[in-house]
Amino acid sequence: MERVLENLMYASRWILAPIYFGLSLALLALCLKFFQEVIHVLPHIFEKTEAELILVLLSLIDMSLVGGLLVMVMFSGYENFVSQLDIDESKEKLSWLGKMDSSSLKMKVAASIVAISSIHLLRVFMDAVNTSNDKIFWYVILHMTFVVSAFAMGYLDKLTKH
Repeated sequence: MERVLENLMYASRWILAPIYFGLSLALLALCLKFFQEVIHVLPHIFEKTEAELILVLLSLIDMSLVGGLLVMVMFSGYENFVSQLDIDESKEKLSWLGKMDSSSLKMKVAASIVAISSIHLLRVFMDAVNTSNDKIFWYVILHMTFVVSAFAMGYLDKLTKH
């Protein structure tokens, strides 16, 4: 009875596989939104001020960082919790694939969140004229919370590894 229960529990990890596949669909949605934004801005490129163009570019950078985060979570999560990816030797393989455990994935996610938050905060600062000081204050507090959390996670991770 115990062996059957353990085998069922072990096999239940495959329930995560559709979730990781769903992340690939989310990546597709993000890609479509990215190019929608590019196509939307191109016809009006000469009408935009430098600040407006920088805000659009920061949005595109933000989307690319989120896309990278999705790929990282999708592949590392699948490899750590479901099954190893069997990639043909003739195909290009990502150098970090198979090397990122859940702890390093957590740190990469935290660093990505800080980077995404930094870009969002920069966008807020670029449009500070149209944003209340109250809102800017809370954006800074939120960003600093992400920074301190990522630092604390990294420090705790370092302590537990030694």
